[in-house]
Amino acid sequence: MSGLDGLRNFTRRDRVFNFLVDADEMVPDTSKGYILYVEDLSVSFDGFKAINDLNLYIREGELRCIIGPNGAGKTTLMDIITGKTKPDKGSVFFGQDIDLLQFSEPEIAKIGIGRKFQKPTVFEQLTVFENLELAMAANKRVWYTLSAVLTAEQIDRIDEILVQAGLIELKLVPASMLSHGQKQWLEIAMLVMQEPRLLLVDEPVSGMTHQEMDKTAELLHQLTGKHSVVVVEHDMDFVRSIATDVTVLHQGSVLAEGSMDQVQANPDVVSVYLGE
Repeated sequence: MSGLDGLRNFTRRDRVFNFLVDADEMVPDTSKGYILYVEDLSVSFDGFKAINDLNLYIREGELRCIIGPNGAGKTTLMDIITGKTKPDKGSVFFGQDIDLLQFSEPEIAKIGIGRKFQKPTVFEQLTVFENLELAMAANKRVWYTLSAVLTAEQIDRIDEILVQAGLIELKLVPASMLSHGQKQWLEIAMLVMQEPRLLLVDEPVSGMTHQEMDKTAELLHQLTGKHSVVVVEHDMDFVRSIATDVTVLHQGSVLAEGSMDQVQANPDVVSVYLGE
């Protein structure tokens, strides 16, 4: 990607730190056009180097697909970005100024990074509408949660997201009654309800029908622009249907980056991942 050599020259001295501000109020500086800076990242587990001097830059409002063979470091990278795992070295910045390595998982979620795991985790006994109500970006203190009454604006916002996710006609249905694909869309909708700047989506079409895959592709495209979206996926047909830029990981490092056509034509990628 053009311009990355310059980005790699950023140092901690060039960034502004402010840990006195509540996580809810922190706004990443994206004046350079990038929402995520991952630089010189490494982490090992029992001698195995899961991430090895990895550099990754995500532009604000883009949809990036990350692919690679099993063990390439995709899940570990997402764990580090969201605070689940701490690296041995390197840096992860949200915008130019927010050092994510200084924050916990809940704080990173409040700052504006949402993550969807491969297996949907929705509240099955609640209705679709109630799932989004619970996920709403709002005061989560016990008394407020028990006593709050939704405003007309909040109800409209929930309905808007349900329309976007194709679930508006199921708003009063218990989540347990949804299909696998519909549960995936509900969880994505719950993340959107939290108003994240960056969405990390892990294998969203695993187990889906072709029709559900098409709907998921449409949903992710709708989110792109207002949100930056990073998708980890193994289904190459799905990646081709949504990808503008693709990053290929191998042995914990970036093996290749570019358009899907460029990645598919890269002999190293063909050798280690796509196959002849």
